[in-house]
Parts: sequence; structure tokens; C-alpha cells
Amino acid sequence: MTDPAEKAEASQLPGRRAALWRTLGAPLAIGLLLVALGWLSYESRTEFSALREEIARRLRDSDNDSRDARVAARQAQDAAREAQAKLAQLEAKLAESQSQQLALEALYQELSRGRDEWALAEIEQILTIASQQLQLAGNVQAALVALQTADARLARADRPQFIPLRKVLARDIERLKNAPNVDVVGLALRLDQVIASVDVLPLSTDRPAAVVEAEPQQGEGFWSKLGTGVWEEVKQLVRVRNIERPEPPLLTPTQEYFLRENLRLRLLNARLALLERNQPVFRADVKAASDWTARYFDAGAKQVATANANLKQLSSSGISIEIPNIGESLAAVRSFKAARDRLVK
Repeated sequence: MTDPAEKAEASQLPGRRAALWRTLGAPLAIGLLLVALGWLSYESRTEFSALREEIARRLRDSDNDSRDARVAARQAQDAAREAQAKLAQLEAKLAESQSQQLALEALYQELSRGRDEWALAEIEQILTIASQQLQLAGNVQAALVALQTADARLARADRPQFIPLRKVLARDIERLKNAPNVDVVGLALRLDQVIASVDVLPLSTDRPAAVVEAEPQQGEGFWSKLGTGVWEEVKQLVRVRNIERPEPPLLTPTQEYFLRENLRLRLLNARLALLERNQPVFRADVKAASDWTARYFDAGAKQVATANANLKQLSSSGISIEIPNIGESLAAVRSFKAARDRLVK
């Protein structure tokens, strides 16, 4: 059985609890709240401290990065300045190299133009001399050699602009090769030999007469020998010459001088006619000289025989031929030079 006191106490227990809760609840709640707030404050301070440290670390890292970036930027700026300086130097060297290249090209063109002008002037001089040789002496071989030399000079230059000029030279070379050849130099040398021997050619009147000596006869006496000796002495005083031809008469020294001079003039005139290609005059003078040597000079002498042989060969030589000219080549060279001068100006 339950005690009433216990029941009363049990019935009062909830009220006590409520009163106790009312008495202790508010401070406990406040304490708990303060503990919670303290804990929250602590946590907040901890987190704030960690956040501040993180921010400080990040700021330090950012400062380091910024410092590294500034260093890198300075290095990049220095590298850029060095690169710009090197680029400027390279541009200066490139400009200098380009100017030197332009100067070298101008110098090369000037040298090439000067070399070509020198070659053309040399070729013009060669062709002018060759043309004079053809006109004055008819020396086809010399003109042919001159044209071949000019063509070889143009070939060594190896310029495309010289091709038309070389074609003209080739035509003149072919004409000279096909031209008849007269050895004017050889004929002139033969005439010079005869002219040089004029002063030493012996006259036919200078040939000594044959002297027949009498052989002593056996058994002649003193008076007979004496008479023979006197007769031989008398024959030495008077010399008899056997002249087969009635001509020429005896020549005085003055006549002999004019004979030799006229013969020399005839030969010189024949030489001039040879150079002029005047065959009628050449043959007439050679024939007259040949007649004079046969008439007035000793045909048995070696000098006279040589002179007669040269004159005979000269009289049978033909010198009147049509000589080709190289005026086309000379005109082509001069026209090329004039056109080149106009382009340069």
C-alpha cells in the first residue's frame, strides 16, 4: 500500500521540477548560449586567423609572384631592348650591305660597260686597219686574220647583244675566204729585190774580152821569141772585144747613172701600180725594166740572171682582181657603238 506522503510528494514533484526548471532554466540557457557564443567566437577567431594567415600567405605569394613578374618584366624589357639594339644593328648592317651590293652592281655594270666599250673600240681599230690593208695593198689574208681576231674577241666577251654583230663578221669572213688570193706582199718583195740590185748589176760593156795567149813553139829562136814578146805587149795596149750585138754603145758614167736611175724609177712605178691593182701599168713597167736589163746589162752575170728571172715571173702575174671590202662589218661596229652611247646617255 502506497504511503500518502509519498503520493503527495510524488504529486508535488512535477511542480518542483517545473519550478526548478524555471529557476535554473534561464541561467542555464544563457550559459549554454554564452558557451555556444564563446565556441562560435573561438571558431570564428580560429577560422579568421586561418583565413588571415591564408590571405597573408596568398599576399606573400602574390608579392613574390609580383616581384618575380616585375623581375621577369624587367628581364623581358632588357631582352627586348637588347633585341631592338641587335635588330637595329642588323638593319644597319643590312642597309650597309644593300648599299654595298648596289655599289658593287653599279661598279660591275660600269666595268662591264667599260670593258665592252674597250672591246668595241679595239675591234673598230682592227677593222679599220684591215680595211686600209684591203684598199691600199689588197692584203686579203691580213684582213681575214683581223676579222677572225675581232670575232674571237667578241666570242670571249660572251654577250648576247654581240650576236648580230658576229653574224655580220661571219659573212665578211666567208667572203674573204672565197676571194682569190694575190700574193701582193711576195710580188712587192721580188720587186724590192730587183730595185736593191740595180746599183750592182754589171753592164754588158763591162764584160772583159777573152785573151788568147800564144803558146811558145818549140825550136823558136831568140829573135822569134823577142818578136812574139813585143807583139804580146802591143796587144795589151789595144784590147779588142767581141760584141755579138750592135747595141748597146759604150756608156759614159753620166749615161750609166741615168740608166740605173730610170730603171729604178720604172721598178718603183711598177711597185706603186702593184699596190693600186693597176695591171696594165704594172705589166708595162715590168716589161720595160726587163727589156732594159736584157739590152744594157750582162746576161751572163748572176745578179742580172736573178733580176731577169724575177722580172719574168712578175710580168706573168695577174694582179687585177676584185677585192671584197669589209665595210659592212665596220659599219655594224660603229652603229652598235653609237646605239650603246645613246642608251648610256
